[in-house]
Amino acid sequence: MARSQPNITLTPSSDIPLDRLPLSAANVRRVKPDEGIANLADDIARRGLLHNLNVRPILDAEGQETGDYEVPAGGRRYRALELLVKSRRLAKDAPIPCRVRAANDAILAEDDSLAENAQRVNLHPLDQFRGMQALVDKDQAIEDIAAHFFVTPAVVCQRVELASVSPELLHIYGAGGMSLEVWMAFTVSDDEERQIQVWDMIADAQDPSPTWVRRKLTEKSVRVSDKRVRFVGLDAYLEAGGSVVRDLFETDHGGWLTDVGLLDRLVAAKLEAE
Repeated sequence: MARSQPNITLTPSSDIPLDRLPLSAANVRRVKPDEGIANLADDIARRGLLHNLNVRPILDAEGQETGDYEVPAGGRRYRALELLVKSRRLAKDAPIPCRVRAANDAILAEDDSLAENAQRVNLHPLDQFRGMQALVDKDQAIEDIAAHFFVTPAVVCQRVELASVSPELLHIYGAGGMSLEVWMAFTVSDDEERQIQVWDMIADAQDPSPTWVRRKLTEKSVRVSDKRVRFVGLDAYLEAGGSVVRDLFETDHGGWLTDVGLLDRLVAAKLEAE
């Protein structure tokens, strides 16, 4: 039995000078069209245009192509390119990769513009955090990642910390079984076994409390503000090999000391010496 031939043909990309590309009135993005354009322009300057513009030939009164092409889909990219021209980082006639539809295409220009914006699916937070973790694992500096994605280094550290939670809990969060707030609470401990134990205690709760999670994960730790810590000094504890965990998402007053036995030994030694 002969196979049927596929009847879909994808239009190849064409390079068209930017000064032959006016923005189309059919572009449906009207509310806050310039929001974030400066950041997008910087991103295009760094990595190039990731997605082609969607364009259609402009016809004259006789129905002949004029050589100009309207841009109904890709308005934010178009405005970012205009900004690069205005700031003298891009030539006004720079060739722009475009997907050209026929002027009389059965699919309307407004249809393309609406589809491009309506059918997008934002990246799941877990995928975003894992992506940043992958950049860090490949020796990208925190400051560079922050600059490239227009956030602060503190935000990058928070997202990388989220990606370090137990893989089992990451799977639960990714499947929708845990809220972002509860997931954030689990970052106060790097003990994956303990993280899972605490989750098991609240997995069936209707509205698990992030505060309760933090309290359970730090119940065997000592706050930096504890009198014993002030007595021996945090530096002495760290020099002796102790560790401190921080909550990157809540005020933690300096964090928690995880080695209580070491702290007590330091306290006893200093008391004896004095």
